[in-house]
Order: sequence, then C-alpha cells, then structure tokens
Amino acid sequence: MAVESRVTQEEIKKEPEKPIDREKTCPLLLRVFTTNNGRHHRMDEFSRGNVPSSELQIYTWMDATLKELTSLVKEVYPEARKKGTHFNFAIVFTDLKRPGYRVKEIGSTMSGRKGTDDSMTLQSQKFQIGDYLDIAITPPNRAPPPSGRMRPY
Repeated sequence: MAVESRVTQEEIKKEPEKPIDREKTCPLLLRVFTTNNGRHHRMDEFSRGNVPSSELQIYTWMDATLKELTSLVKEVYPEARKKGTHFNFAIVFTDLKRPGYRVKEIGSTMSGRKGTDDSMTLQSQKFQIGDYLDIAITPPNRAPPPSGRMRPY
C-alpha cells in the first residue's frame, strides 16, 4: 500500500519574513535574563509574578538577530567580550496548558566567532511580545553544558 503525502511544496517553504522598517516601526521592550554559569534559569524563578534579578531591558525589533542581541549584552557585561564566550539563547513563555512557564532553546552565538545561528531572528523563532529571553553565558575557559534542546512547539 503506497502512502502519498498531501503536503505541497508551497506549504514546506517557510513564509519569508517581512522586512521591518526600524524608522517607522516602534520598538518592543525585550526583557532579558542572563546567567554567567552556562545554565538557563529554572522555570520556578519566573513563577507567581517573580523574575530573576539579572534583568536587562532592551528596546529592539522582531527582526533583531542573535548576533545583534549578543553585542548589546556585551556592552553591559564587559567580561562577556572575551573571545570564545558562549551565549545560549532561550525563549521563556507562558504555558497555556498549565500554570507556569516553559522554555524553548533557540540558538547560540560565540564572541569572536561566526556561527550558523548569528543571523537567526526573534521573529523566525516565533517570539511573541511578552515572552522573556533567557541567555546562559559561558566564559571561554569553561565548556558550555551539553545542549538538550527542548522543542515545546
């Protein structure tokens, strides 16, 4: 018995991102939480209206790339400017099925090195206004923890 796919080529192709005119589009407030131990915050740190204390507030647009966000974080944390510092990005969002938050790892960058995730945008990862960004920063002298990428959606 042959099985035929009903998915068309048009459905497979991703919808291209519409360019954002940063001169005419109001930026969004991106709430960023960082750690410098290479691990993301625990989800219970975001519970009951609480958030971790390491908050950065960045005004940016949905077409902001991970590399662009990395450079903004490095402006605030000079120790993260060292070549080889690893930045692992995750979106923290409200879980609609049960109380609390969920995390979705989206990519990583490294100071002083080009990477495949550098040009990834918030929009391409289905970031929604109101979500948080959690960045686990690993100094160059320590290997980043193994990435157990969680894909909740």
